[in-house]
Amino acid sequence: MPTADVIERVRAIAGRIAASYGLEVFDVQFRREGSGMVLRVQIDRPGPAATAEESVSVDDCATVSRDLSAVLDVDDVVPTAYVLEVSSPGLDRPLIRAGDYERFAGRRAKLVVKQPVDGQGYFKGHLRGIEDGNVLIEAEDKRTHRVPLDLITRANLEVEF
Repeated sequence: MPTADVIERVRAIAGRIAASYGLEVFDVQFRREGSGMVLRVQIDRPGPAATAEESVSVDDCATVSRDLSAVLDVDDVVPTAYVLEVSSPGLDRPLIRAGDYERFAGRRAKLVVKQPVDGQGYFKGHLRGIEDGNVLIEAEDKRTHRVPLDLITRANLEVEF
């Protein structure tokens, strides 16, 4: 079974399990690493998740991991030996979907672009949302940049202390 098919089947199963606990699947990866094949499932709590108390807990990860492992074993979804990892996206979570930029408006982030925008290859500042396919980010100098979503190659929240 192709890797993409495994990922989609796991995403569907993990989505049902996560939803039963008020969570959602953020990302699923299945790839070869030093120790062999790793199936990595990241879960998230819908909503702003502005504080650590509102985000995914270790107990949430353990519960979803236990339930997901049982279903994957019974249904024999993954055709090879693998290690299952269930985690949260983390405090410095990647921003993947357009909705992430709205969800985390007001939070600090770093964006890397594939070609310069306003003469810059990356931006650090506070997210101000998304408008007409452009991510709005207010830089340290208080200038708001409009960065086309399709030019962003990598984006992460920055940890604020």
